[in-house]
Amino acid sequence: MKIFKNRLLLQKEIAKINCISFVPTMGGLHKGHLSLIKKAKNYKCKILVSIFINPKQFNKKQDFINYPSNLNNDIKILKKLKVDFLYTPSFKDIYSFKTKNKIHLNKFSNYLCGKFRKKHFKGVLNVVNRYLEIIKPKYIFLGLKDFQQLTLISYHIFKNKIKTKVIKCKTFREKNGVACSTRNFNLDKEQLLIASNVYKYLFKIKNKIKLNRKFFNQNKLKKDLFSLGINKIEYIQNIDLKRFFKITKSKKQTKIFIAYYIKDVRLIDNI
Repeated sequence: MKIFKNRLLLQKEIAKINCISFVPTMGGLHKGHLSLIKKAKNYKCKILVSIFINPKQFNKKQDFINYPSNLNNDIKILKKLKVDFLYTPSFKDIYSFKTKNKIHLNKFSNYLCGKFRKKHFKGVLNVVNRYLEIIKPKYIFLGLKDFQQLTLISYHIFKNKIKTKVIKCKTFREKNGVACSTRNFNLDKEQLLIASNVYKYLFKIKNKIKLNRKFFNQNKLKKDLFSLGINKIEYIQNIDLKRFFKITKSKKQTKIFIAYYIKDVRLIDNI
């Protein structure tokens, strides 16, 4: 595996490669990241992984500081998976050039996470767009756990007519149902059990609302979730995937979206 910190050296290395599968990460690699890389291997391209904790997508400085990071361990994992290239840019390296593409931020960015993290998605699209201009990958692999992020990146790529195909990857969960996340490293065993119980509860609710939408009662859901041990709920909504607003009919394809806190650790999921 070749490791690059400088984008110009990276570009020189990959200039003649016409098929690159790109997996963007902020490090703290877990089974979810590994599932993306393993799926990328099926596309028979050179695999390039990035690791960069992007400060522009954090609303709180403390959240940025507390984000789990272990680059040496991540490198060991990537080498074992036989990844071809790793790009670990500095802030200056990734942000010191003028981009060609305009950032297209769909109105969906104002809902769910965007309502509570005002500059988050603009920061995400900014860095992803820079990656795409530097690497020019044929494919980019994104997890459905971050459904809103995936949707907004797809829209940005479509509007700019970028020749990169988004490959949507299923949410990878632990045996206890908890969606894999780097933030899980900040949870102890008791807190992970709370997260597991939240998933199991919402999974039951999802099956019930397929039969009757009245089972989605926000006040009752919040009361039940607090009783499981969580400390704060930013949002919990049942969303029509095609139109991105609160549903009025139970027959439409929907997902329950939630953002909540266990102590000071923020977790998101969609079920």
